[in-house]
Amino acid sequence: MSTDRPATSHQPPATSDAPLRIAHIAPVATEVPPLKSGSVELMTSLLTEGLVAKGQDVTLFATADSKTKAKLHAIYKQGYWHDENMWPWELYEMLNLAAAVELARDFDIIHYEAAYYPMSLAFARLSPTPMVQTLHHSPSEAEIGLWSRYPEAPFVAISNEQARLLHGLNVIGTVLHGIDTDSFTFQAKPDDYLLFLGRFTDGKGVLQAIEVAKRVGMRLILAAAEDEYYRDKVAPHVDGTRVIYYGEADHPAKVKLYGGARALLYPIQAREPFGLVLAEAMACGTPVAALDRGAVREVVDEGVTGFVFQDLEEMVNGLPRVFDLDRRRVRERAVMRFGVERMVDEYIAVYRRLVAAHGASHGR
Repeated sequence: MSTDRPATSHQPPATSDAPLRIAHIAPVATEVPPLKSGSVELMTSLLTEGLVAKGQDVTLFATADSKTKAKLHAIYKQGYWHDENMWPWELYEMLNLAAAVELARDFDIIHYEAAYYPMSLAFARLSPTPMVQTLHHSPSEAEIGLWSRYPEAPFVAISNEQARLLHGLNVIGTVLHGIDTDSFTFQAKPDDYLLFLGRFTDGKGVLQAIEVAKRVGMRLILAAAEDEYYRDKVAPHVDGTRVIYYGEADHPAKVKLYGGARALLYPIQAREPFGLVLAEAMACGTPVAALDRGAVREVVDEGVTGFVFQDLEEMVNGLPRVFDLDRRRVRERAVMRFGVERMVDEYIAVYRRLVAAHGASHGR
C-alpha cells in the first residue's frame, strides 16, 4: 500500500536554496502523529510538517493511517501496536526502511528516526543517497561498540548529553527537539496539584514523584498508560484523593493537565537524552522540578523555567521556589527555545551540509 510515490529524478538540487527531496522514515508502531503516546512519532510529525511548510519536498514513510501534508509512502494499514499479528515488529520496521532505500535515487537525503536502534546503519554503505540517523534514547556502551562498525555514518544528537554518549561515532550536529508551542495553551493561574506525566518505569521516577507529593502534602495526578509496572508498583499508592491516576492522555487532555499543575515533577532516575514533557509543560507556563540527570540542564533554565535538584530532599525543600516562578516568563522562554521552526531550520542546515559533502565526494 503506497500513496504519492516520488517522481524519479537523479539530479541533485540545482542551487543551495532549491527544495531538498527528503525521505523521512518514521517508526511503524503507530500512526504519525500519534493519537496518544509516542514521542518519536510526534517528533517525526512535527519535523515532517515543518519541512513541508518550509517548501521542502518530503516523502514520509509511515503507516497508512498517518496524517501529513507530505507525500505518504505506506506499506502497512496500521502499526504493530494495534495489530498483534504484526510480529516480529523488527521486520516491519526493517521493511519500511528498505522501502525508502529502494527509492534512494529519488531523494537527496534519507533521514531515519531510530525509535529503538539505528537499523539504518546496515544500509549506510549500500544507499547511493546519504543517510542520517536520529536516535531517541540514551545508548549503552555495548550499543556504541556495535554501531562503531559504521564510524562514517552520520548521527544527529538530540542533546549534548546524547552526543557525549555517542562518542566515537560521526555526530554531525545537535538539534534539540521542538514542539508546536501554539498548541499548548498558557494558563496563568494553576489549580492546586502536582503532575507526573510519562511512562511508568523505574527510570522515569514515578515512585519518587509520589514520595515528593506525599512529603509536601499536595495532590499528585499521574498521567500515563497503565502497564505491568503501574499495576505492580504504582497502583498500591493510588488512593483517588491524594494520588490520582488519570490514565493515558491525548493532546487536549495533556494541555489541560499541564496548565492546571502548580509544577511538573520530573524526578528522573535514568540519563534521558532530552525530556519532552519538560518543554511541553513549560509551554503551558508550568514550571518544572527536576533531578539533575541526563539532559535536564540543557532543557531547564535554572531559576526561569524551573529548578534542578540533586536529590529528593532538595526537591521537597525547593518546591516553594518552583511555585514562585513567573508562569508567563516560563511560557515565553519555552516559545523562544523550543519552537518547532528552530528545530526545522537546524535540520535543513544539517541536510544541506550532508548533501553538499556527498556531492563533493562524488565529483558533483
